[in-house]
Parts: sequence; C-alpha cells; structure tokens
Amino acid sequence: MTSAPARYLDLHLLHTLPYANLNRDDLGSPKSVVYGGKERARVSSQCWKRAVRLEVEQRLADPAVRTRRLTKQIAEDLHTSHQWPQELAGLAGRAVAASAELGIDKAGLTVLVYLPRAAIAELVQVCLGHRDALEQALTAQDKTSEKQEDGKPKGGKGNKRDKAVDLAEVLPRKQIVELITSRNSSTALFGRMLAEVPGSKVDGAVQVAHAFTTHATEIEVDFFTAVDDLNPADLTGGGHLSQNEFTTGVFYRYASINLTDLTTNLNGDAAHALSVTEAFLDTFCTAMPQAKKNSTAPFTVPDLAYLAVRADRPVSLAAAFEKPVSPASGTGGFGAPSRQGLATYATQVNTLLGTQTLPFAGHAALQQETLDGLGQRHASFGELIGAALAAAAPEAR
Repeated sequence: MTSAPARYLDLHLLHTLPYANLNRDDLGSPKSVVYGGKERARVSSQCWKRAVRLEVEQRLADPAVRTRRLTKQIAEDLHTSHQWPQELAGLAGRAVAASAELGIDKAGLTVLVYLPRAAIAELVQVCLGHRDALEQALTAQDKTSEKQEDGKPKGGKGNKRDKAVDLAEVLPRKQIVELITSRNSSTALFGRMLAEVPGSKVDGAVQVAHAFTTHATEIEVDFFTAVDDLNPADLTGGGHLSQNEFTTGVFYRYASINLTDLTTNLNGDAAHALSVTEAFLDTFCTAMPQAKKNSTAPFTVPDLAYLAVRADRPVSLAAAFEKPVSPASGTGGFGAPSRQGLATYATQVNTLLGTQTLPFAGHAALQQETLDGLGQRHASFGELIGAALAAAAPEAR
C-alpha cells in the first residue's frame, strides 16, 4: 500500500436482520429485487439514508429540514411565538416563498425544499424586521379586494390577492434566497437539488446503495388477530383480523463518501469534514429504519464492517453476491458464507485493480473467523473508522 492522497471511503456492511419489514412497497410488502436470477429482499437507499441522516444531524446538533410546508412553518412561528395576527403571519410566509420564486399550490405548499433548520428561524427574524412592509402589503391587498368587490370579479384570498400586490418585492430578496440556499453539515453531506432557485444545487458527497440480501429470499405472510378485551367470555372471535408480510436475511449494505467533495461543500473546512465523515460512517453502522419496529424490534448490528480508503474511485462489492449465497454446509445460516464470499471477492478485486490507490483497508466483525482480503482486523467499528480517517487525512488527525 502507498500513501497516495485518499478521497473515497467505501463502507461495506453485512447485516443480519430478523423477521422484519423495514421498507414497504406500495402494497405493504417488503421491497424486493431480482439479482442473479433470484429474488432478494431489498431496503431502498432512500429509506436507510433517512434513518442515517436524522441520526447524524442529532449527533452533530445541526439539523436540516426537508419540507413543502416552509410558508406554513414561518406563519405558525410568527403567530404562536410572536403573536402576529394569522392573516399577517400567513402573508409573511407567502412573501418568503415569493422572494425565492418557490411558487405555492392551492394547499399553500411549496416545492420540496431542503435547508438548515436554523435558516427557518433566521427567515422568521427577517419577517420580524420587515413587519411594517408586510403590514403595508396586507393593507394594499385588502384595498384591492374591496375594489374588486365593488366591481364584479371578487378577488378572494390567497394566490389571487397575492397577485394584486407583488409579494416578491416586500422582503429583501437576496437575503431570503441566501437563507433558503444556505448549507449545513447535512446538506453538504447528502446534497440538494432545487431547480426553482438558481445556485441552490449541492452535489452530495455521499452515495448509498440499495441494501439487498446476499441470498434468495421468500416473503412470509403473518396472519394475526387483535383480541377484543371487552368481549363476553363465550365470544371467542377476534376484534380485528388481518395479515402482514415480512422477510429475513443477511443484507449487503454499501455507502461511499467523497472526502474531497465534502470538504469543498463545507467551504474547505477539513476538520469539520472529518467530523461529519466520522459521524456518517459510525451512524451508517448503527442507524436503523423504523418501519414495523413495534411489532418486530429488528435492532441488530452488522456482523461485519469492511472499510476501504481509495484514492482513485469508489468500488462497490455488490457483485460478490450476484450468485446467491447458499446456507453453510452442516450448520446452516447465510452469515458465514456471506462473510467469506465478501472477503474472497474483495481479494479478487484488489488483485485485479492493484493496491497502489488503496492506502487503507480494514474490518471489524462480531465473529472471530479469519477474513483474509479485508485488511487488518480492528476491535470495534469506532477503532476501524478512526484508523481509516487517519489514513485518509493524516495531516488533519
């Protein structure tokens, strides 16, 4: 191995999940995929990424918000926390959206925006600082409505009234746009695409693959009843009858983080980028989607984490399981053959590509088996991640 400048941290996990349905399709069934000619259970990248994002934000105390209710949230904050009349607060929320040209539908919702939670508080402060202008706009709207009532067409409320007064000019447009397009750890990590606001795009530094089982799976149907506690003793029927679908298996999970891109997204703050990367990698090992948690409690931890630092490009090892794994001979179970399959495939890939651009490879696992091809063994996920970060950015550790 060499000390070539590192950019990508590839994290591969093998994660055994018990009877669960972490991610449902449109019919409530566990998501699936056909890979290698066999059906596998699947958890979408969006599902697991949301669980990771929320936990990273909590760990870093730097939350972001993805919402269509920006105008409503601003109006609610102004009304409940600052005692603004509801009509004025509502106009303020719409004025914020108009300044950024977000557009508002009939339900009062904008397109989906993704911004630091702190930016919403700052938008509220901007409204507070321009209350006079907002009140004048509201008065102008009222006068317009009165004129329209004297004439034939009645203006009404909402969008029609807003068109009578140019709300986009009431608040400082540049300041509003800067706040809506501002970044924090979360947006720098996961990226943002907001076509309505030029300059708001952030290329995400993280790529997350859909998780899938290393072996063929079948969906299990669970028929259940709910007992009516107040039924007479001689009435034995259930109060509710239904069925749910679940699956089990060993899932291959993969994510890659581009440390260089993340540092750029964080305005060159290398120390912050390392902290965010550490939080992401650690959380990717532990965060779990929450679907059906009350009835399945599927909170296992990964059996194996393999972490590789690469200087050239990310490398997924999903193809290790294109041929579905068979149960271990004699003892059964998919865990051991999955771990050996990953180790064998990683060895083959590293032989094929060479290790000149692989400054670090290591693993941490529950089991004590030897896993040649996955680098040095570490005692814990934290120790593994720390060693990888030291190799990726030795000048910053």
